[in-house]
Amino acid sequence: MEITGGCLCKAVRYRISAAPIVTRVCWCRLCQYVGAGGATVNTCFPSSAITVTGDLHDYCSVADSGNVMHRRFCPVCGTHLFSEAEARAHLRSVRTGTLDDREIVKPATTIWTSQPPTWACIDTTVPRLEGQAPPAA
Repeated sequence: MEITGGCLCKAVRYRISAAPIVTRVCWCRLCQYVGAGGATVNTCFPSSAITVTGDLHDYCSVADSGNVMHRRFCPVCGTHLFSEAEARAHLRSVRTGTLDDREIVKPATTIWTSQPPTWACIDTTVPRLEGQAPPAA
């Protein structure tokens, strides 16, 4: 299996040689900043299966879960592509909207449902958690 994707301006491209582990919709407040007010949709893969071409910038912060997070984005167009928790460097979350074929995944859970704005649209057919989900396998 080979999965490809990249940023809006095509300065950053990636290839993934493993199947997705899990896809989650995240409504934590930090993801709302990244998602311009909405949630982010993130698909987890083994870090070792991802090859990136092009430069990335890294923004480091502490998530509501307490994890030290690295959010990586294209310095040219600003597209957010990846996030990683230092505690689980063997896993990388890929912003699902950057996959060339976004239909290969479907959210399994919506997390941090305790933090969205009142006008948020949350799919009630997807299981929900008020906080952080357990780490992906």
